[in-house]
Amino acid sequence: MTQITSQIGTVPYLVTHRGGNNVWHADEPQAEGGGDTGPAPFELLLSALGSCTAITLRMYAQRKGWPLEDVDVKLSLEKTTTGTAIDRQIVLHGALSAEQRERLLQIANACPVHKTLTQPIAITSGLAAL
Repeated sequence: MTQITSQIGTVPYLVTHRGGNNVWHADEPQAEGGGDTGPAPFELLLSALGSCTAITLRMYAQRKGWPLEDVDVKLSLEKTTTGTAIDRQIVLHGALSAEQRERLLQIANACPVHKTLTQPIAITSGLAAL
């Protein structure tokens, strides 16, 4: 199970996240009333998918002994009247064959965050005691 805590104080829209030994922040752009001191929530969502994609591809290529040097993942999110669309463009660097590149694209679609985002998600909310 993955767990984090998110806390907002008196600074408008600045949220502090804690998970494991790590602390990071989210904020809104200045145009939205924030201080622009960290990524906005949807940027954090996209970064989770981008991180998972890159890590999964690196792990798979290492296990196969393939010459994958670098991975660039470019993501965008657009909210439409029918839902949300995420575009993910992957650039693979290295002397990879066409078959290896195609297999890595298949593996990218199997990264855990991609699987989570493309399956139904249940979110339960409740108020916790102080």
